Amino acid sequence: MKIKKGDTVKVIAGKDKDKEGKVLSVDLKNNRVIVEGINMITKHTKPNMQNQQGGIVNKEAPIDLSNVMYLHKGKVTRIGYKLDGDKKVRVAKSTGEVLD
Repeated sequence: MKIKKGDTVKVIAGKDKDKEGKVLSVDLKNNRVIVEGINMITKHTKPNMQNQQGGIVNKEAPIDLSNVMYLHKGKVTRIGYKLDGDKKVRVAKSTGEVLD
């Protein structure tokens, strides 16, 4: 997977198009990511030990990986891979810079 936890991404399709956020988690099996402040849903929760009050909670829902793009220096870019010595590193296609 080319997007990792902690990356900054921009939404390119859907109701939150053109919004930016940080990746909170990645679901490899289903090709979905949870992005901070994107695809917010309201969830009705029962009272429990952690949340004594219960009620309506706003939280992020997963968004498909194909609907987000990596944000590098304020611009979206595709990601490729390159061998740096004996190590495989991510590379921004637009600038050719090593990402990590």
